[in-house]
Amino acid sequence: MLDQQRVFEQLQSHGVNYYVGVPDSYLNGFCNHALANYPENTVIAANEGNAVAIAAGHYLATKEVPLVYMQNSGEGNAVNPLASLCDKEVYAVPMLLLIGWRGQGNTEPKHPQHHLQGEITPGMLELLHIPYTVLEDDDAAFAETLSKAVDYCTKTRQPYGLIAPKGVMAASEKANNVDAVYEMSREEAIEVILDHMPKDTIYSATTGRATRELFFLRERRGEGKEHDFLNVGSMGHASSVALGIALAKPERPVVALDGDSACIMHMGAMTMVSKHEAKNFLHVVLNNGAHESVGGQPSAGHRLDFTKIAEACGYETVGQAVTTKEELINALDKLNDRGKAGFIDCRIHKGLSGKLPPLDFDHREAIDALIDEMKG
Repeated sequence: MLDQQRVFEQLQSHGVNYYVGVPDSYLNGFCNHALANYPENTVIAANEGNAVAIAAGHYLATKEVPLVYMQNSGEGNAVNPLASLCDKEVYAVPMLLLIGWRGQGNTEPKHPQHHLQGEITPGMLELLHIPYTVLEDDDAAFAETLSKAVDYCTKTRQPYGLIAPKGVMAASEKANNVDAVYEMSREEAIEVILDHMPKDTIYSATTGRATRELFFLRERRGEGKEHDFLNVGSMGHASSVALGIALAKPERPVVALDGDSACIMHMGAMTMVSKHEAKNFLHVVLNNGAHESVGGQPSAGHRLDFTKIAEACGYETVGQAVTTKEELINALDKLNDRGKAGFIDCRIHKGLSGKLPPLDFDHREAIDALIDEMKG
């Protein structure tokens, strides 16, 4: 990993003092150093497009080149503001784009959701006419690249990409930040839900730890996985997949096992239940206030009143967040046969279950089993 102290010294020497984006495990060295040392100048955005727009606002207000950080999967979210806000034919907004390169050269064979993302990462920047450099784990080379990149941004008022392969901006091991703010772990909350929902319930689990914990809970409990959709990529869309299933299968209970960061990323999806009747749909946000799967950086999850937001969007709720197993069970009981879509903000503590190995399964086989099960 690059010496992060030197990375930030170089950035600051070139006047790059503002950092906004979405955390990524390939960038956790960068993200954690920024949060620890420059918290007043570091912003964790809702999604990557949001980050680009915030960075644009910073430039317009200060004329300082900002840095936007993201995983390469977030390039899609960033395309619109990069193409229509920052382009030289529109407002000509420069910024550095620090992009974690998952799936480079099929480096993650057990994670097919990264294959195409990895393949098209440089090409996405090329389509946007954004020049880039693939970073090396070499402090001197980084200094030269950064000087070239900032000079380009300043002279052209256009973005420049810094693509970070595995190990360049992140340590090999992620920190496991555990707290005791709330009683339940994510795994315990998911098991409570499995125990108290009907056996034919369909589950859509958000990307990250929720998919892994649901997968291995099924194995531990000796249960099949044909009722489960594991949203291994496409962060923020698990609840929309669940809603699509619920609308198509109104006779089946459908549960979205969402995360706070994922829900925030595409929060507009919550408004859909105001327009479409989906009384068989239950949306549960497993809220630990963190981007836990990529390093534990804080989210806005514990600062928000998800319950009031959900009520305003048309969900039935129990009026407050749940924080214990008993409260979760009571909420599940009260929202059973509710007459419209239900929502639970389930507050859980931080901390990864270290005993879980990475997910390794046949994605097409799994999804075909779910499709066949729903067809009956």
